Amino acid sequence: MSVERDIAGMLQQIARGQDAVEIAPQGSARKAAALAHVAERYGYTYGAAYRTGFRNSLVQVRMDRDTHPDARAREAATVAAHPRAGNGGAVPGLEPGSLKPLPDAVDAVAVMKDLVTFDVMALYVVDRRQKVLGYLACAALTVLLLLDRSPAEAVLSGGAVALFFTAAFRTGTVRRRTIARRLTNAGFHAVRDHRGGLRFLRPEQRLP
Repeated sequence: MSVERDIAGMLQQIARGQDAVEIAPQGSARKAAALAHVAERYGYTYGAAYRTGFRNSLVQVRMDRDTHPDARAREAATVAAHPRAGNGGAVPGLEPGSLKPLPDAVDAVAVMKDLVTFDVMALYVVDRRQKVLGYLACAALTVLLLLDRSPAEAVLSGGAVALFFTAAFRTGTVRRRTIARRLTNAGFHAVRDHRGGLRFLRPEQRLP
């Protein structure tokens, strides 16, 4: 099963003691978040998420090895409690044979999903320059349509495209703002990375 391959592949990276673990399951941010939660139980902390693959169809998450003593203690406890994880045994925080979180892990996975979704949505956040270019394209489309359509049809078509752009811009901004509010309420703090992008970190976490 693809779920078992995803889990086994991630746990193999963890077993090698890698400084960073890359998670890229087939499917949604929810699945990536579930795997990222498991990595946290093994002493890793959330690093970043982005889209990759053909037409950006995959959500890839990077988990960084946490060097804090409590993370190492968490890893030791998890290894002791789940000695056969990835080899047919129980996986911490997940129901057997699936990426569905156990009841006691639901909230943590939901927070992880918000972190992943917030970062992934950065791909679709547009700045002022991009908005201007989008609306200029709408105006150019209207002019082109005037060549073989009536003025009313051209303006109506161009306006419809502009309305679509506006709705898309607004929807992405509102959704990301809602996620940001949830992360703040969960105790995360907002920082700017070296590219100027907005990121959310745990209180004790720092940007690499």
